[in-house]
Amino acid sequence: MNLPARHTATVKQIARKHGFDFCGIAKADFLEEEAPRLEAWLKKGMHGQMAYMGNHFDKRLDPRKLVEGAQSVIVFGYNYFPAKDLARPDSFKIAKYAYGKDYHHVIKAKLRHWLEDVRAEIGAIGGRIFVDSAPVLERPWAAKAGIGWVGKNSLLLNRNMGSFFFLAEFITDLELLADNPMGDFCGTCTRCMDACPTEAIPAPYVVDGSKCISYLSIELKDAIPPAFKDKMEDWIFGCDICQDVCPWNRFSRPHQEPAFLPHPQLPDMRKSDWLEITEDLFRELFRGSAVKRTKYEGLTRNIRFADS
Repeated sequence: MNLPARHTATVKQIARKHGFDFCGIAKADFLEEEAPRLEAWLKKGMHGQMAYMGNHFDKRLDPRKLVEGAQSVIVFGYNYFPAKDLARPDSFKIAKYAYGKDYHHVIKAKLRHWLEDVRAEIGAIGGRIFVDSAPVLERPWAAKAGIGWVGKNSLLLNRNMGSFFFLAEFITDLELLADNPMGDFCGTCTRCMDACPTEAIPAPYVVDGSKCISYLSIELKDAIPPAFKDKMEDWIFGCDICQDVCPWNRFSRPHQEPAFLPHPQLPDMRKSDWLEITEDLFRELFRGSAVKRTKYEGLTRNIRFADS
């Protein structure tokens, strides 16, 4: 076995040891196919108020501009599908990824331990860990690394696990063997497009971020436009509709990560509880959670809008 092959096996074995469900590798190169797509998406204003999406255009397309001498992009997948769906008719809803602790911190900590173990085996390798924290087009990289394919809802899909998993990357100067991309298995299905109440998926593989419930409830800092009244379907932080209806998510299985378990009080919250939520309860329920990103004022704005 040559050195890149041996290093590749080591990298993947240690990823499994640390609980990652997927570990794929792509050659660190220019994302030629993504350049015109990203440019067109930005020109149409589909990023809404997410001005940062227009920054560092070249870095989003070329990992060698993020890590000097980069040769490989290692992509990780980590399951977050909950054993119990907290969405109920008598309550407001938050996206499954936000039930427990903030994944940015949880996954980054796991990757730091992974990197320590890899360096202990291989030696001093250069690189940077990315967990949704820099201009990295994680889904195209995950597709190139053979983890899955980018679905019509723009999320990464995997035939064995659906789409309820986090992605993270390590861009490195280590030469590794690249995996083969997977085919597209969406077929003629349009369930995600048909189910979206705000019509945020106007065409296959195109998501108008400015209409997405996740954007409206998290990224948008202004008042939610009246045009979306009666279309939020009780979502107050994020949205799982396009994932919940995806046939591939019948293969989702409950995660085994204690950090992603919800606060004990969260499953019992009813609409009346949400409408009366205090700042103290907000802090208690969402200590260390991604929900804190919207702050108390943002969450109560979303609750009032969803209830109006």
